[in-house]
Amino acid sequence: MISKLDLYKIFSQVAKSESFSRAAKELYMTQPAVSQAIMQLEKDLDTRLFNRTPKGATLTNEGSLLFEYVNSAMNLLQTGEEKIMEFKNLTAGELKIGVGDTISRYFLLPYLEAFHNEYPNIKFTIVNGTTIELCAVLKSGEVDITICNLPIEDSSLEVRPCFDIQDTFVYGERFAKILSQPVSLHELVKLPLIFLETKSNSRKYVEDYMISKGIKIAPEFELGSHDLLLQFAKINLGIACVTKEFSQEYLSKGLLSEVQLLEEIPRRSIGVCNIKSVPLSSAATKFVELLENK
Repeated sequence: MISKLDLYKIFSQVAKSESFSRAAKELYMTQPAVSQAIMQLEKDLDTRLFNRTPKGATLTNEGSLLFEYVNSAMNLLQTGEEKIMEFKNLTAGELKIGVGDTISRYFLLPYLEAFHNEYPNIKFTIVNGTTIELCAVLKSGEVDITICNLPIEDSSLEVRPCFDIQDTFVYGERFAKILSQPVSLHELVKLPLIFLETKSNSRKYVEDYMISKGIKIAPEFELGSHDLLLQFAKINLGIACVTKEFSQEYLSKGLLSEVQLLEEIPRRSIGVCNIKSVPLSSAATKFVELLENK
């Protein structure tokens, strides 16, 4: 028995061809089979859909109304099938990534370049924000994956660590004499400190560690970006808590020096996150593989 979807496909072709015989040729069917299908659809809907004339077939008012919806549906189905194949073969599609400015600049760019070179037809959409903001847009479906500062405690997310980082403190020449010898965190907090804003996951990680050691911080400055931390430290406004791996340009050029701590802050990771209950697209899967196989 012919399916309802097939009936609508035949109906759509007859409407476009304005002829049962021409529609039969397009569909590789016999004319009687096409006629039978239209009669079946008209019976099911209890409505005459075509005016039959010696010159062909034209839509009735009811048929014209139905055709608007059927044609739209057929086009959407065809487009969907084409897109599925394109996405599967990575010859088209979109990859939506949530990532912070600092991670994007100092970590992600080489991977974006490598992925684009291999799959040039995949369009990137980059959404910026803090870790908390990025987890929210991930769960709302606005992005496919996020690349965030870990740790993240959220049972709905799958988290894959992909790059280890070290939190540290840096200073300019004004503090060179005071910090010429290794210091403890208890001693360090007596000096003017520069931290990221409290909503930052990086700030929270370091602050939680210091609280676990009985140390409470009261920063002189709380800033919105890692680059500002480096700039403020460079002009001697205080000692900045930064990510060592993202500060190498300043350290290697001697623009800043690293505080030698008696006890290092435990290392943490940058990781890629996705929703556990939602399968990754082909593009997202390939990109995650690229990050994991770096």
